[in-house]
Amino acid sequence: MKADPKRVLTGNHFINGNHSATEGAIAAGCTFAAGYPITPSTEIVERIASRFPRVGGMFVQMEDEIASSICLQGGVWSGRKAMTVTSGPGFSLMMEHIGLAAITETPCVFINVQRCGPSTGLPTKVAQADMMQAKWGSHGDYEVIALAPSSPQECFDYTIDCFNLAEEYRTPVFLMSDEMVGHMTEKVVIPPADQIELVERKYYTGSEKYMPYKREANGIPLLSKAGLGHHYHITGLTHDQRGYPVLDKKTQEEMMTGLMGKVTKNVDKLTRIEEFMMEDADIALVSYGISFRMAYKAMEMAREKGIKVGLLRMITCWPFPEKQIRELAHKVNNMIMVELNYGQMYLEMDRFANAHCQTDLCGSSGGEVHEPEEILTKILEAAKK
Repeated sequence: MKADPKRVLTGNHFINGNHSATEGAIAAGCTFAAGYPITPSTEIVERIASRFPRVGGMFVQMEDEIASSICLQGGVWSGRKAMTVTSGPGFSLMMEHIGLAAITETPCVFINVQRCGPSTGLPTKVAQADMMQAKWGSHGDYEVIALAPSSPQECFDYTIDCFNLAEEYRTPVFLMSDEMVGHMTEKVVIPPADQIELVERKYYTGSEKYMPYKREANGIPLLSKAGLGHHYHITGLTHDQRGYPVLDKKTQEEMMTGLMGKVTKNVDKLTRIEEFMMEDADIALVSYGISFRMAYKAMEMAREKGIKVGLLRMITCWPFPEKQIRELAHKVNNMIMVELNYGQMYLEMDRFANAHCQTDLCGSSGGEVHEPEEILTKILEAAKK
């Protein structure tokens, strides 16, 4: 399926990451968004409010993030591709409905433009401290998919990817942006619509009674929507294939096996990384989002000093690239996680490195990005070990 040429704002643009994400959502076929303004993501809902009515979409400003995160799910079940947008405090309020989207297997997109916390923190300053919350914020076991852009161009590209992944796996998907990427203005190239590949929503068209959680051969149930003539039940309770509550251990296990297996059985397909100068590296930087750009500069500075440093960039942060980290740990002497928090993704890296190499954290409370010299200092320390 190709993007609708009437919706795509093609050409070269000089826009920030927040506006670019909006254009990505429009190109992806999103026609419903619910949200509540919150710094530093407000530019997204402002542009949505302006652009959506011109391309056949609808935006509803709700009274808060709790209402927004349930409203978008109603949009999905009425047949729309839907999204919401927020930052740290609003993301916390959405956790109950992220769990609901997970258990009801509702394909939807959450964009989180991260800022400093906890609580109100520094509303206008950058951080990457919501990464664990994206995976573990709602109660119970579930799996999500999360991508981390490092440029306005990637805000466009990865927003489309988020919608495609949501449709393919029938699950909530997160774009884990941040204040710096969201407010950074760079050249963004929006290709012609016929070059944008979209995943079309798969609806049930059979003659038998529709069961919203009956899994196809690929493990993904088919959707329905209001108006197709099917009668079905959608609930946050443990449910069987019909969607009816069945509150016993057997049903819980069957539901969870299918719910989580959609992601866990496709980790290799979902995992996206980039590697730089890793062929002869003794030390590997690992990073994502805005911090990747600082890490790349530090790698270049270290190479100029004769230190063999490479860089692994995580594009998909969830599922975590366990296989790639394990393999890397056998090749290098030291791995350094560069991130704007006090070690959220570092802990994942460390446990998968499994003592095969030294691991270190180049973390920060946020507020500003790392100076490349800070990362270089960490590299020099590692080189002496």
